[in-house]
Amino acid sequence: MGAAGLRAAPHRASLRRMETPPGETPLPQLAAELVRIDSRSSVSNIAVAERIEAELAGFDVERLDYTDAAGVPKRALVARKGGPGGIALSGHMDTVPATGWTDDPWSGRIAEGVLHGLGAVDMKGAVAACIVAARRARRATLLITTDEETTKLGARIIAETSILARGLEGIVVAEPTGLAPVRGHRSSVHFVATARGVQAHSSTGQGVNANWAMIGFLAEMRAIHERLRSEPALQNPAYDPPFSDFNLVVDNHGTAVNVTVAEATCRIKFRRTAGMDSASIVRAVRDAAHRAGMELREDAEGEPPELPADHPLVRRATAATGRPAQVVPYGTDASELQGIAPCVVLGPGGIGTAHTPRECVRLADLEAAIPLFLKMLDS
Repeated sequence: MGAAGLRAAPHRASLRRMETPPGETPLPQLAAELVRIDSRSSVSNIAVAERIEAELAGFDVERLDYTDAAGVPKRALVARKGGPGGIALSGHMDTVPATGWTDDPWSGRIAEGVLHGLGAVDMKGAVAACIVAARRARRATLLITTDEETTKLGARIIAETSILARGLEGIVVAEPTGLAPVRGHRSSVHFVATARGVQAHSSTGQGVNANWAMIGFLAEMRAIHERLRSEPALQNPAYDPPFSDFNLVVDNHGTAVNVTVAEATCRIKFRRTAGMDSASIVRAVRDAAHRAGMELREDAEGEPPELPADHPLVRRATAATGRPAQVVPYGTDASELQGIAPCVVLGPGGIGTAHTPRECVRLADLEAAIPLFLKMLDS
């Protein structure tokens, strides 16, 4: 997930009642059709949002349109039938980039009961299952976000502005958990540290290489990384791994080896756990950037969501699945949607092929999610 701008141009909301179409698209076909629409976080998701709207007969549908920091038009959707309150099902429309794919990422190919393609498991297949379950339920709300893979901005806009989402009792975020309930996870702070230099032919001695300013900063970042993995006070043994992620990527923006580097960028993703002293880590990054004379931008998601094991929504999920609730090291839209109502994460498929060039999900897993979603909606 990137750190690019969490701010967006002002959005506009529209609300309408969907007319009844001739028929409802079966789950396998709907999931495949959603996969076939390119909705990487870097491009507009309007086409996939419109395809989803076409499936929401009898729902009041709220469009939340905005423009992301790169000027790309985006749309989040909230759909409701049966009145306010109850439980919502949530999923996201965007996907990661198509890095490494040799097959067509948007084929939506179904072979031997498995749906293949970018977003199949993370998480257009689950979005299709949510839609089918919501259509069958007496009362249901759908929170369909975008930019989950980058800034969580779609979820944030829903949490801050949606009218139809008001009064919810709980939210099921249908990320791939193997249909085991997840009661908590980490959330991220994204840092972008930039060092400036002067570009010149490296043989002249007239340039200033931005990497020299970066070196001291990187040494301090390595020390933070080691602290997170060695200090018990910064860890939580309930998580696997118990230590927080502190992943670092360095970029010289394509500078040739005979050119002094004019700009060096370090991007860091820090996944914090509920209850840890994450503020001390944030301060340490800020102080290191100041000492190195580097510019620093930071974007923080909402606090790590974590419900107690005896929370009513967790008990409802464990009763529906017959499986104990767990905590996981990754993040979801729950970090933002918890501002509306308590969240559990529960969805079909496994994370093993997500974000890989072999992404897929078994149709049987998508079908198995529907009765569980109905138990959450109707119980």
